Amino acid sequence: MGEGKENDHTVVMFPFMAQGHIIPFLALALQIEKRGFNIVFVNTPLNIHKLRNSIPPSSAIRLREIPFTGDSDRGLPPDAENTDVLPPSLIFAFVDSSISLKPAFRDLLSELVHSGAPPLAVISDMFFGWSADVAHEFQIFHTIFNAAGGFGMACYHSIWMNFPHRNSDSLEFLLPGFHESVKIYRTQLTPNMLEADGSDPESVFHHRMLTSWSNSDGILFNSVQELDWIGLNYLRREIGQKVWPVGPILLHVENSVRAGRKAGVSLEKCIQWLDSKPPNSVLFISFGSNNTISTFQMMQLARALEQARNTNFIWVVRPPLEYDITAEFKAEEWLPEGFIRRVVETQNRGLVCVQWAPQLDILAHKSVGAFLTHCGWNSVLESLSQGVPLMGWPLAAEQFFNAKFLSEEIGVCVEVAKEFNCEIKCEDLVEKIETVMGEEREKGKEMRRKADEVKEMIRDAMRDDEGGSKGTSVVSMDEFLNVALSRKENMEIGM
Repeated sequence: MGEGKENDHTVVMFPFMAQGHIIPFLALALQIEKRGFNIVFVNTPLNIHKLRNSIPPSSAIRLREIPFTGDSDRGLPPDAENTDVLPPSLIFAFVDSSISLKPAFRDLLSELVHSGAPPLAVISDMFFGWSADVAHEFQIFHTIFNAAGGFGMACYHSIWMNFPHRNSDSLEFLLPGFHESVKIYRTQLTPNMLEADGSDPESVFHHRMLTSWSNSDGILFNSVQELDWIGLNYLRREIGQKVWPVGPILLHVENSVRAGRKAGVSLEKCIQWLDSKPPNSVLFISFGSNNTISTFQMMQLARALEQARNTNFIWVVRPPLEYDITAEFKAEEWLPEGFIRRVVETQNRGLVCVQWAPQLDILAHKSVGAFLTHCGWNSVLESLSQGVPLMGWPLAAEQFFNAKFLSEEIGVCVEVAKEFNCEIKCEDLVEKIETVMGEEREKGKEMRRKADEVKEMIRDAMRDDEGGSKGTSVVSMDEFLNVALSRKENMEIGM
């Protein structure tokens, strides 16, 4: 798309207040800006403050603050503005309370409209389906950007809209409307899903949220059509709106400070350490920005890493599930006695990074052979875009469905945890680490081969040859922007 005409058009972007949402929104904003559009990026004051250092100097993205006050009656701290400071028990209350942003967001859109330059489009978070009504009040084109994968969200949608597990006594069940999917096991449902009956607060919230998607003018997905067509086709049928897969939307390596979060170990130290290791010899371990594992699981994982003597590792650690996730990490309490001294300092087989590490930079390094992950979709795409196979240890939300998809449909993942909150033992971890990382194991070789195929599939989807052919994700982005432009032009003609 040419510059000039588009330079007068502004896209308003409004993510939910969590790193797993803000980061892909920022990456999408930078992509759209490169196409000649202006960006207004909206969030709460603390998140906007953290974002300022993440905006490249060449970018003209405008950051706008709107207030959010936590619901103290539901136990939310008054200064909570991001899920990364909340325990898992308060996440739903935080998500549910986010509807309180609606009046301030309406005031912001009203201000932009009455300034004489109404926005071309609003791109809001999956949790903010209510923003479609606000945008349409001002006759603004509205889309949702869903940073999750199509298959995982299709399972998520079918379960929350139909509660199929309540209509069967069987351990396994099929998903209504999703005939392409495999069977889901009760043990793969998180407790809030398993206990949902349609009348509880989480059921009410999810029904309202998922129904509101149909009020939007379309949905952008951080995925690739060729990879994720099974789930994307379900969503097209069930939601009844246009679905544009525009992924992978990644925050690239030059943005080493991601949305205001600094690495526990510097990028320079990580790369220097990785350079000293053979190709495919390093296991990268991270459970995302909002997740952690229990003290027992942490001990089992540490012992497994020590026993898998031919495997090097980089492990992103946070306090265990039983403790404050923002507290200081106490290796002497939460890891086996002497683990750091023996494995990290003496053997030089590992790096332990507290809170966060430069993930995409690490995954891009030739020494990394696999990624032990919670299977959040951002992490999945970062790994597969570099041809790195996965070990799936899901912890929440749609992550079990992602792991199932990657293992059973794509063949690039070994499932470490096939059940929610299952007891994972050291010996099982050692076996699976050696299966994936062992040079002589056929399973690991086949996973790396398939991961390389997916890497090429992703690169092909993002192909944008000047004067030549375009990949499917680029075509989807073009179509989305052209629909928004056409809608605005038709409205102006009709005035």
